[in-house]
Amino acid sequence: MSSKSSILQTVALAASLCVGTAAVAQESSMARVERTKTLRVGVISGATPYFHKDLVSQKWEGFGPDFATSLAQKLGAKVELVETTWGNSVMDLQTNKIDVMFGMGPTPARREMVDFSEMLFNNTLTAVCKKGYGPVKTWEQLNDPKVKIVVDVGSNQDQFATKTLPKANIARLESSGAASMAVQTGRADCQILMVLLAQPLLAKRPDVGAMFVPEPVATSSTHIGLPKSSNKDFEKAVNTWLLDVRAKGEVQSVIVKNMEKLAGVKPESFPKQVKF
Repeated sequence: MSSKSSILQTVALAASLCVGTAAVAQESSMARVERTKTLRVGVISGATPYFHKDLVSQKWEGFGPDFATSLAQKLGAKVELVETTWGNSVMDLQTNKIDVMFGMGPTPARREMVDFSEMLFNNTLTAVCKKGYGPVKTWEQLNDPKVKIVVDVGSNQDQFATKTLPKANIARLESSGAASMAVQTGRADCQILMVLLAQPLLAKRPDVGAMFVPEPVATSSTHIGLPKSSNKDFEKAVNTWLLDVRAKGEVQSVIVKNMEKLAGVKPESFPKQVKF
């Protein structure tokens, strides 16, 4: 074989590999799931009741794994769980490491980077206040420079407090746990916290204080994060599944079941104002 022919064959092979790589890179989420019969789902350690990993069996439980199983069945696929963090989940969607991330809030910044499903459920905002503080009947009661509020920085709770309680003395701590400790030790009056986090906290540590659902009732919608794409086939498929399970009441049943099993929160303990 002449060196010229060899060079031409090498160039042709390289070109074909580039074309193949480009085709894979351009493959839509729907096409990839259909081809591999696998749905890759992000899971987070220590995020009970959204995600919980049993240390003995290594089995994952919680809202996310349950919703993932249901969605995968609808798509004719199996579930592959990929461990991530709330902070890394957006990048994992962007870099095609996962197909869906359950439990994400669609902030304007996140919408620039990833797509979102229709609403999965509504999460009600609460005030968890130190012992002896309250009752807190309205948000305006907390909108006072004398009131010490704590939130975990960058969270939905942080965004809500910043917008709703501009006059309050707000401290932004590194984690939800640190904020709860500030309330428990009396260094803060109240922590703004989603009900699905507040109730497990008080079920485990009732000495923290008491939970209130101030008026007007405020909610934050929870969605499913998806890779950003101009091809909406996968988003449509996810929304079709979501419409069906919401209509059947399965979303609420999954939430209530996991809250009781993993967090010790009885169904009857939810305040009447809370609607998922």
